[in-house]
Amino acid sequence: MQRLLLVEDDPALQFTILTALEEKGYAVDAVSTTGEAMERLSDTAYPIVISDIYIDERTGLDVLNEARRKDPHCSVILMTGRGTVETVMAATRGGMFDYIAKPFDLDVMLEAIERAEASRTEVEDEARDEELPESQMIGSSPGMVEIYKTVCRAAPTDATVILEGETGTGKELVARMIHSLSLRATQPFVPVDCGSIAPSLLESELFGAMRGAFTGADRDRVGVFEAANRGTVFLDEIGEIELNFQTALLRFLEGHEIRPVGASRSKEVDVRVIAATNRDLKRMVEEEKFREDLWFRLNTVRIFMPPLRERRSDIPLLARFYINKYNARYRREVKLMDSGVRALQDYTWPGNVRQLQHMMERLTILAARVDSDTVHSALTVMESREKSVDTLADAEEDQIRRVLAATGGNKSKAAQLLGIERKTLYRKLERMKL
Repeated sequence: MQRLLLVEDDPALQFTILTALEEKGYAVDAVSTTGEAMERLSDTAYPIVISDIYIDERTGLDVLNEARRKDPHCSVILMTGRGTVETVMAATRGGMFDYIAKPFDLDVMLEAIERAEASRTEVEDEARDEELPESQMIGSSPGMVEIYKTVCRAAPTDATVILEGETGTGKELVARMIHSLSLRATQPFVPVDCGSIAPSLLESELFGAMRGAFTGADRDRVGVFEAANRGTVFLDEIGEIELNFQTALLRFLEGHEIRPVGASRSKEVDVRVIAATNRDLKRMVEEEKFREDLWFRLNTVRIFMPPLRERRSDIPLLARFYINKYNARYRREVKLMDSGVRALQDYTWPGNVRQLQHMMERLTILAARVDSDTVHSALTVMESREKSVDTLADAEEDQIRRVLAATGGNKSKAAQLLGIERKTLYRKLERMKL
């Protein structure tokens, strides 16, 4: 076996990886800084380089560039505990072989090295050098890093993408990221909520309609596909469309031609389609509620968005991101405390990232700091809204009782979380005979 280069500044992790590689029979040069890595690369063309990204004044991206300059066939495996879509995209453009999120099992690293050895003779195209977009996707968990990798590989193509996952997991955000990183980035991105459009109107909404085609059609109407020509159409809630229209959608995906309702001829449009659903389309196919051929056509690239409860390690990043965002928007200086982060991580988040975002906005407006008490109180208020009550007065009384219980009877904090003045709360408590 040829000698490998390992660049890792954490002594314990470096020793662990080095020991595992040597036990597998690899000869390894291990260094702790980018300077040492550059010196090694100036003398030796390594077939495989394994490097952390955030090391010192330079990064693993510099190691990647130097390794690929020395040997264009070099397979570079990058690893980091702070993955972002920007670093993944930059590494992809630089010709990295793989990108691994810390912490990882050693088997993941060894499997990546084996794949690198197997593809040693493959040469990747030189990536285009262009400005990266502002960060939109937040998270460094292994699941999110895998999504970043898929997005970066699929974005430059025109492949149809299906995004699956629960409501609130960020499917439209990923769709917009794919569009922004594609060759269509300067063209329209048009989202369509298929579930909110009446089935009888969906065809004219997407394909357009001619004047007089149906009652109320007093003029020609341009459909979504034609309006988004050369751009991207995002079909959200694709699982809600009826079977009779699924055939028309499949025909469009196969031929990229539309025929407006009432028109005698078809016209060609150049549109990329990204679809999303919170339903199990495979099961719907088995139940004959969704066409199998349409499912296969949409499933060219599949991205599953994990629920927030399955990537709790991303919650601190998301919480800080939203605190900073809403502090700036509302000119606040709310602090995020460690106890607040732990409380956020302990919750199951049935509404996923969207629910977390809305709660962080509320806390930024109402609280002086986000700690365990304010998080638990806000969750109590949030969950109380879902309880069925008979009258508005009952709802108000129930909510006040819950917030008081959550704050341990602290009326000032309760008033702050309820969004009312303290004297107003006292009047309500007097009326409630509390």
